[in-house]
Amino acid sequence: MNSPFKNIALKALKVTGITIASILLLLFLIPLLFPGKVASEVKKIANERLDTKMEFSKSRLSFFTHFPSLTVSLDDLSLTGSAPFGNDTLIKAEQVAFGINLKRLIFDNEVKINKLYVSKALINVMVNQKGQANYNIYKAPDEDKNKADNPEEGTAIRLERIDLEDCHVKYNDRSAKILIDAKGFNYVGKGNLSEDIFDLNTDAKIDNIDFYYNRTAYLRKKELRADLITRINTHALSFILQKNELRINKLPLTFTGLFTILRDGYKINIKAASKNTTVKDLFSVMPPEYLTWLDETEISGKSDLLLSFRGNYNVSKNQKPDLAFNLKINEGAINYQNAPAPLTDFQMDLNTVLPSLDVEKLLINLRTLKFKVGEKDYFTAYLHSKGFNEMTVDASVKGALDLATVDAALGLSTIDLKGILKTNIQAKGVFSTSKKLFPKTIGGISLRNGSLKTDSYPNPITDITFIANVLNKAGTFEDLIVAVAPASFVFEGNPMYVNATLSDFNDLAYNAKIKGELNVGRIYKVFSKKGVDITGWAKADLSLKGKQSYATTGQYNKLDNRGTIILKNIKATSELFPKAFYIKQGNFRFQNEKMWFEKFDAFYGKSDFAINGYLLNTINYFLESHGTLSGNFNLKSKLINVDEFMALEKGENTDRNIEVQYAKEDHPKMSGVVIVPKNLNVGLTANVNKVEYNGLVLNKLTGKIGITKSGFYLENTNFNIIDCILGINATYKDESPTSAHFDAHFTAKDFSVERAYKEIPMFHDMVSAAEKAQGIIGVDYNIKGDLNGNMGPIYESLEGGGTLNLRDVKVKGLKLFDGISSKTGQDGLNNPDMKGIEIKSSIDNNLIHIEPFTFSVASFKPTIKGTTSFDGLLDLRMRLGLPPFGIVGFPIVITGTHEDPKIKIFSKTGQKIDDAIYDEKNNKVIKEEKVSKKRKN
Repeated sequence: MNSPFKNIALKALKVTGITIASILLLLFLIPLLFPGKVASEVKKIANERLDTKMEFSKSRLSFFTHFPSLTVSLDDLSLTGSAPFGNDTLIKAEQVAFGINLKRLIFDNEVKINKLYVSKALINVMVNQKGQANYNIYKAPDEDKNKADNPEEGTAIRLERIDLEDCHVKYNDRSAKILIDAKGFNYVGKGNLSEDIFDLNTDAKIDNIDFYYNRTAYLRKKELRADLITRINTHALSFILQKNELRINKLPLTFTGLFTILRDGYKINIKAASKNTTVKDLFSVMPPEYLTWLDETEISGKSDLLLSFRGNYNVSKNQKPDLAFNLKINEGAINYQNAPAPLTDFQMDLNTVLPSLDVEKLLINLRTLKFKVGEKDYFTAYLHSKGFNEMTVDASVKGALDLATVDAALGLSTIDLKGILKTNIQAKGVFSTSKKLFPKTIGGISLRNGSLKTDSYPNPITDITFIANVLNKAGTFEDLIVAVAPASFVFEGNPMYVNATLSDFNDLAYNAKIKGELNVGRIYKVFSKKGVDITGWAKADLSLKGKQSYATTGQYNKLDNRGTIILKNIKATSELFPKAFYIKQGNFRFQNEKMWFEKFDAFYGKSDFAINGYLLNTINYFLESHGTLSGNFNLKSKLINVDEFMALEKGENTDRNIEVQYAKEDHPKMSGVVIVPKNLNVGLTANVNKVEYNGLVLNKLTGKIGITKSGFYLENTNFNIIDCILGINATYKDESPTSAHFDAHFTAKDFSVERAYKEIPMFHDMVSAAEKAQGIIGVDYNIKGDLNGNMGPIYESLEGGGTLNLRDVKVKGLKLFDGISSKTGQDGLNNPDMKGIEIKSSIDNNLIHIEPFTFSVASFKPTIKGTTSFDGLLDLRMRLGLPPFGIVGFPIVITGTHEDPKIKIFSKTGQKIDDAIYDEKNNKVIKEEKVSKKRKN
């Protein structure tokens, strides 16, 4: 190497080394030069632009967290949602980092965020049933607010890169009934995001995604890949899908269209297509438990899929987009492990439209669905329908199948089917229960020599025979005839038979015979679900004949309903109750209009029930969609625990009412109220040894208990509490899973005021002065109000009035009387004995209004009236009558609280406590607006 070249090389290396060293030095120095500036600016931007609460454990500025970007990192960041989700998490991340524009920081000393990095985060997007979302946390700058390009649309974003790493994204939209749960969410979005309109290049990967609509799973545990180019208008928050290629497992999808976020919803026009793909790729999106079957099955055929979603979504304006779905399958074939006869010639052409997401406008056009199995077996069907509750129908189903051959061709591993199934039904016309219309129909379905076995139970259901025919020539309920004759099967050696003919569904005429024994527990195992267990045994021998109108018009002599049903060790669940009912034994006898409970022993949690009596018109109840079940019973029980019936209590029943499920999610710490079934009109003469409710123990309850459509009632009911007999007449009505209303009249004589104060919460709060009292009192009181989500009273809602009778009461150590004694210099006033005194009061809006009452103490005759509150405030007036007869006296005013009474002698000026609320924590009165009633008028 000659000397000049060597010198040049050494100089180049030296310059390079100095440059690299300088860069490395800057990488370390810049974070040291600007740490306070950057951190404070990030906090300032968050406070100015976010209408929510953001918290994090620590922050740091570095080039090396997301090299080579200079980022400010916030560890353990949490962000709550916008109203009404202010207490719910929107984002909770192990780390969120904001990329800083280095040029603007160095030369302009200005912090500009241009990149966003989120690592190991939970992103929890929620929309309630009213369409309110938790992500509206961004406050637009003033300059953006003044722009009038489109006042309906959103505001600007200024980023160049968005990077999400290993995140868990949940989107729960109750208004649209959509739930998306994506785990292992990795996303990188790049583009010139600083421009008002730019192209975003996206690479996304989701390890595990679930998609639910209306609580039904359409995708579960699917892998998703996405390569997207999206044109974004930041001022309008509009997204134009240009190149958008997705792959769900093996199924490729392309997306095109437009999505714009509006202030009150969104505008959408998107199409998703998977054209000219294979049927096997289409089947790859099936639930994960079927993927092993997919690997072992030869599947051929072509499929085309198209999904479109178009329109505006705005709950307040009742706007919802149109959803359309098209699926075509041609030349399909399925052959599981070289079955003797494969399923071939499978064709399907389905077009479904849901205008405005309104099920009443649903259009279904199944042009064809057909396949063959072997040489002879075939199935073909079509369906054209419009509407839902009032549905126009044109349908046909024809087929002849050997179920054993179909089972082998499809490779149904968890089920074993046998039997010859034949069907031929045509229907055309309108179905409407409200207008009593039914499509003109002719045809039938039959199954002979049938057998069913699942892998959940070793023995099959055998000898299944089912022949049903339907005929309707006029297209009305009145002309409809359904005949089931016979239907039978054998399980565990016990045969079951059903023969039935139903006609004139406008005034249903029925003639049915049911006979057989069934081990409910064992037959349930044939269809068992994980986590659920049912046991028990049932025997039926019934003959039912009559018309619906015979029961409703009282023509009971025309009914011929007779027979028996016997149940033993049955476990049953209801969506209204959190626990299961256990029926130890139930003997039921049918006699015309009545179903007699001759012996019925049941348990619910710790509660037990022994019932005898009857239900009225049970046949009519089961035939009517909104029928009411009436009856009269005698009830005996050792224990009823009301707390176990509360709707949100954790229990064994997972198939809960949707309103109850939402309430449980929204109020996890509430037990809920007791939900009363709305289709009962049942009275019970009760004799219960013990009732437990909200910490109270009620003994020897007797009286009339009833359930009606309007709620629950107690009539002339008595029980023992704190060793006294309490009489009660009351009504109860649940209004939601977390609220209820009650109206009650209580009467009680001669009970201990000490025990009432200690053991009855409402008495403790209403009669706070009883803390220092001893003796015997009585009560006669009417009170109504609302109950909260833990079945406790909402005091602001209480209304009522009545009498408190002080039969023989001693008051000792009450600060109010101690203060009066001290102020007047009369020691005898501090511990009064009260006998035979009636105190009348009324309750309204968190206040207790006391009417004047007079008593004697140490030759004085005090008269007291005024107002107290459940918050502990006092506004009382006293006239202290002087000896010997109390004709002469002087006024006293008591204000403040029970713990700190303010006593003024010779005064008539008090405080308006209806404008005051007592702050118990700081032991002082604070002025606020008048407490409003929470009871709905």
